[in-house]
Amino acid sequence: MQALRYWDYYEMTDTFTDLHERAKDKESFHSLYDIITSRNNILLAYRTIKSNKGSKTPGTDGKTIVDIEKQSENELIEEIQSKLNNYRPKKVRRKLIEKDNGKMRPLGIPCILDRIIQQCFKQVLEPIAEAHFYNHSYGFRPQRSTHHAMARIQFLVNQSKLHYVVDVDIKGFFDNINHSLLIKQLWNLGIQDRQVLACISKMLKAEIDGEGIPTKGSPQGGLISPLLSNIVLNELDQWVANQWELFPLHKSFKTREGQLLAKKRTHLKEGYIVRYADDRVPRKQTKCA
Repeated sequence: MQALRYWDYYEMTDTFTDLHERAKDKESFHSLYDIITSRNNILLAYRTIKSNKGSKTPGTDGKTIVDIEKQSENELIEEIQSKLNNYRPKKVRRKLIEKDNGKMRPLGIPCILDRIIQQCFKQVLEPIAEAHFYNHSYGFRPQRSTHHAMARIQFLVNQSKLHYVVDVDIKGFFDNINHSLLIKQLWNLGIQDRQVLACISKMLKAEIDGEGIPTKGSPQGGLISPLLSNIVLNELDQWVANQWELFPLHKSFKTREGQLLAKKRTHLKEGYIVRYADDRVPRKQTKCA
């Protein structure tokens, strides 16, 4: 809800809503850069980052949101617009955090100004991507949480009588994202502003301190990484859903039961996917072979 208040304050609600509605109509976008670098979008990104606890975590340049706060609004806007004219992200700081299983997860912490820039891009690209996302993907999406994912699973157990779960984790997913494929997927979603795609490519290839320039992957810790990961996995979501849930029957049915019976005549295996980030839980009536 706080995000929506910020949208209203900076008069971006109508812009984001318009992008979402046009994306639902399969429109392509060729002039997103001007929206991304607009005064209000930059100020919204700054306000959003400022309210984030991570804003006080320094990048490789040692700066935090405290340093940004010393600038006037006009100075910040001019600096970001100037930086994006020939965008080159600063080195990303590598940080290791311990996971629940005792293993270490590598995070990539961009410098604070690059984080604000990533937020500028995220704000504009997210409404477009949301118009195309599978309905039962719940990780890192607006107004969705683990509670919604669990509610969906409970519904499938109680209403569809599905009793078997396959818990799938995509090993090393964030570290192995194909950059070229991701850019093509963005293009296929209608994000066809070449200046925007060039900037995203540079974000993906930002040098990691002590490791060099990555040829694949999207660092966990980057603000735009969760959105990009959902874009990568959306094709998987849609493919799995089309094997049963969204399988085209070329005929309308008055009841859900009638539709279900028609699907069963196809000899497809009933199953559904519930995804949270790079974890997915297909549900089935029968055991897997």
